[in-house]
Amino acid sequence: MKKAINIRLNESLLGDLDSYAHELDRTRTYLIEKSIAAYFDTLDEMISDQRIDEVKQGSVEVFSLEQVAQRLGIS
Repeated sequence: MKKAINIRLNESLLGDLDSYAHELDRTRTYLIEKSIAAYFDTLDEMISDQRIDEVKQGSVEVFSLEQVAQRLGIS
């Protein structure tokens, strides 16, 4: 199920979006959905980098596979 949202875009960005939509014979919505989905990969990398930094700084506790198995009672 799709839900409607409202966004504000810079006029030049909207112009580019419309140009791409026209050239590709796609809707604005289609291009925005594809762009967001593609950007999720970048966000995943950013979060991974943040987690690595937290581990390096010692601000999070890290458990080995053996420790997790032991806590869960898995041999």
